[in-house]
Amino acid sequence: MTDSDAPALEVSAEHTAGALADGSAQVVDVREAYERAAGHIAGSRHIALGDLATQAESLDRDRPVIFQCHVGSRSLMAAQAFRQAGFDAYSMAGGLEQWQ
Repeated sequence: MTDSDAPALEVSAEHTAGALADGSAQVVDVREAYERAAGHIAGSRHIALGDLATQAESLDRDRPVIFQCHVGSRSLMAAQAFRQAGFDAYSMAGGLEQWQ
């Protein structure tokens, strides 16, 4: 399997909204607590990026996980790491900026 055969690492805000609405994916906000307090996606779960490693097993391995942050850089790092760990992981492209 080449890199071009791998599933895309990023999904759109629209895809994320649909997955959240139908329960087909877990949506995890990796921003800091103060950022989340200022506004977040309803129904998302909060695990700060620095806590992801210790909280990984609290995520359901049988459902895709979509990470989101403010603009998409931290969530992309999380998605890459979790994909390497065997999760079906994605980053919401553009982060909360695209959600709004």
